[in-house]
Amino acid sequence: MKLIGPFKQLLPMSGLPLRGRLHDDRLPVLEHAGLIVSRGKIRALGDFEALARTIKKEKGEIQELDGRQVGLPGFVDAHTHMCFHGSRAADYARRNAGQTYLQIARAGGGIWDTVSQTRDAPRETLEEQLLDRVARHLGDGVTTIEVKSGYGLSVKEELKMLRAIRNASKKSVAELVPTCLAAHMLPRDFDGDAPAYLQMLIKELLPVLKTEGLCQRIDAFIEESAFSPEDIAPYFTEARRLGFDLTVHADQFTVGGSDVAIKFDALSADHLEASSPAEIARLAASGVIATALPGASLGLGCGFTPARALLDAGAALAIASDWNPGSAPMGRLLTEAAILGAFEKLTNSEVLAGITFRAAAALKLPDRGRLEAGRLADLVAFPTTDYREILYHQGSLGPSRVWRNGALVHSGHHA
Repeated sequence: MKLIGPFKQLLPMSGLPLRGRLHDDRLPVLEHAGLIVSRGKIRALGDFEALARTIKKEKGEIQELDGRQVGLPGFVDAHTHMCFHGSRAADYARRNAGQTYLQIARAGGGIWDTVSQTRDAPRETLEEQLLDRVARHLGDGVTTIEVKSGYGLSVKEELKMLRAIRNASKKSVAELVPTCLAAHMLPRDFDGDAPAYLQMLIKELLPVLKTEGLCQRIDAFIEESAFSPEDIAPYFTEARRLGFDLTVHADQFTVGGSDVAIKFDALSADHLEASSPAEIARLAASGVIATALPGASLGLGCGFTPARALLDAGAALAIASDWNPGSAPMGRLLTEAAILGAFEKLTNSEVLAGITFRAAAALKLPDRGRLEAGRLADLVAFPTTDYREILYHQGSLGPSRVWRNGALVHSGHHA
């Protein structure tokens, strides 16, 4: 058992609602605070001196800070494609030079380029590269990371990716949450149409995922360039029958995906850049969490998810990095969330909620995202005395320390 502190400010994110707008004057801020950790979980938090007296009586350890730190729950990134091989720098250059998606694809770019490179990589290479990216994310304060497949696009290659994610998870300090995105696009080398490909996944992939316990989550890209709502319905129906949780790449360029997410009671609908007031209203009335991916907007040079409108309508808004080689190569969750806040006029509370407890809810992980007794002791500290400095610096103020399950796993500011 140990006491961590004192923090100049500790933001437990407790008592805030899952849905709707948040005002900063309601954000709980504990002054000169600490928290007691036992067996990886938070036992108590509050005034540092009072907790120090308790810990001394019980002969526990005190991990003393300098008192010029702000503490927050460890960040949760609820949408990434961090398992991949290769670069799409050529795509980025072509896109900024004015080429369209179709032109880039014809020139050998696009998702299929990453599929080809990832298929060529041994599973061990994918594991090593994923662990390197996870380590960088952990240093940024991200203690829970969702990781998708989707660059295999065959039963064999999707299993290779998911096994790589599983093996990396065993070696990772951060917790990895695997998701199967075999329905990313129709593979160019598949001899058949979209319904036939999805039927193959139903028969040959989903049962193996269950047998090997490779993931609990199924995702699909619903878009004119990928799968239609009609295509995906039998696939999602069978995935749900088998007990998988669902999430959807929805409304990125055209609408339709968010309605599928609502119909199938998905945990989240992610992207939503194209969502109109009608889709926003339906999402807000549903139990689906809206996940904004500002990294994709920055990478593609397009508009952001209508985060302000979603929150004003009463939706739950998570914010994720979408770290991927094509549209979101930055992979800096805090920077992307801060930029989204500036463009969409989000309060500090709304942005921080979007990368803590609201993001945890998008992954169905109620044991994290808030600093409360009984929850995981995942914690990030920033070297400042005012929590508002964190988003003000838009990611250039990095964490001074990161704890995972109460253990210090990162120390020292990094760029």
